[in-house]
Amino acid sequence: NQTRGSDFVLMGIFTHSPTHTFLFALVLGIFTVAVLGNTAMVLLIYLDTQLHTPMYFLLSQLSLMDLTLICTTVPKMAFNYLSGRKSISLAGCGAQIFFYVSLLGAECFLLATMAYDRYVAICQPLRYPVLMSQKICGLMTASSWILGSLDGIIEVAVALSFSYCGAREIPHFFCDVPALLTLSCTDTVMFERMIFICCVIMLLFPVAIIVASYARVILAVVRMGSGEGRRKAFATCSSHLMVVGLYYGAAMFIYMRPASHRSPTQDKMVSAFYTILTPMLNPLIYSVRNKEVARAFMKIFCCDSTLTKTATDPT
Repeated sequence: NQTRGSDFVLMGIFTHSPTHTFLFALVLGIFTVAVLGNTAMVLLIYLDTQLHTPMYFLLSQLSLMDLTLICTTVPKMAFNYLSGRKSISLAGCGAQIFFYVSLLGAECFLLATMAYDRYVAICQPLRYPVLMSQKICGLMTASSWILGSLDGIIEVAVALSFSYCGAREIPHFFCDVPALLTLSCTDTVMFERMIFICCVIMLLFPVAIIVASYARVILAVVRMGSGEGRRKAFATCSSHLMVVGLYYGAAMFIYMRPASHRSPTQDKMVSAFYTILTPMLNPLIYSVRNKEVARAFMKIFCCDSTLTKTATDPT
């Protein structure tokens, strides 16, 4: 019995078979790339003054959220796998739930804010400095963090107030609310309904904003006379839509299905996708097709002195 007192047991996602050992090493590689990529994005946007615009500020916040999200789940999973221990304390479980739920909610609202930013930039370019001023952008970002944190506080407070019995084995690689509720000795129907309502607000409301914003954007782009302007607008928006599709598709699959249709294996696989793989893909999606990010990377990390000399040399 690996539980002590009020500890839970995380069943994990890997065994010690050769195949799972390889997959675990792959996850560590993805984790490393995600941490380096998101950290680089935050530093690039902070250090390069040409990237001090609302669009890149929001992108830096997305990278910060992804960085925190992947650090919430993978280190504990890796420690348990390597040490052979599976236990997690009640406080540790509560911390994972809080950060996980808060970051998911905050990212939902931030993605909606990023869609609104693209709508204003493309459809209302003359009013962009007013509608997306530094103050308004800061308020929108702060609201995303605050709303996500409120959702996290509510869910962790209620989830940990229930009584849990039996083996206290969570069929997951981190403390997720739906997986935790399967261990409860008390009736959780009302709480599950509350979670569903929260998911409607946290997922469908931002999706409605994103759909409305990009419907206007697509109409505006189609009407553009300049082929170069149309290409640039589609390149910028397509990156954001790829991230939205990856993130919301997985989140809705997990949290908006009836409990009777869920299986622990499916939940673990999909959760691994959007808590481990998506944080790695986001900086790659935004940087590979973005010339300004590539320029900033070359300037700061590779050849800052060369670019400075070229700029000052009259020949």
